[in-house]
Amino acid sequence: MNGAGGSLGELEAIAESGASADCDVLVCPPATLIARAVAAARGRITIGGQDCHAEISGAFTGDISAEMLKDAGATAVIVGHSERRQYHGETDAIVAAKAQAAWRAGLMAIICVGESEAQRVAGAALDTCSGQIAGSVPKGATAANTAVAYEPIWAIGTGKTATPADIAEMHAHIRGCLSRSLGAAGTTLRVLYGGSVKPSNAVEILAMGDVGGALVGGASLKAADFLPIIRAASKS
Repeated sequence: MNGAGGSLGELEAIAESGASADCDVLVCPPATLIARAVAAARGRITIGGQDCHAEISGAFTGDISAEMLKDAGATAVIVGHSERRQYHGETDAIVAAKAQAAWRAGLMAIICVGESEAQRVAGAALDTCSGQIAGSVPKGATAANTAVAYEPIWAIGTGKTATPADIAEMHAHIRGCLSRSLGAAGTTLRVLYGGSVKPSNAVEILAMGDVGGALVGGASLKAADFLPIIRAASKS
């Protein structure tokens, strides 16, 4: 929940930089900005939504369907973000339904999973993510319609940092879960890392073997912070 029309200048700077020539860049602004963001991006980067409802339409005041996002120009939508799970009580079943809604509308679903600090301390990090993948990633997921983003909740905005070993272990675990659940398709889905990615750590993180990209939060709000991450992705 950041940004208004004045923020589109940052998006224009990102689009005009040419940094996205060698990698895929998706920006997911608030729904109020999607159509204007598509115009500002001029096809140089793609635009997505931050959430969607599972239904096509109906008496769900304040919600936005995947079809509405598509109509506004979005190509993807984030579902199951840790903040949606935490503050809105979204279950794995709700997240899976939203992912299927994204597919129905022709959008890519970026499905988020990740453990809290309490779950990690209790030694339940791997099991937590296994359960979320089993419940949130529907059958039929492919590299064309789905990406999975790992969010170590305990490392977002807390000053704590996931080590390369932490990231490698979890991404390998997620890859194994996807392969067992989806078969061959599970070997090709992108697994993104989303734990406080910033210019100072992007090169190291994006160079890791099973990291297929980054889900960037605060560092995406300013072109000066986001462009070095895009360039790191281009080199990885």
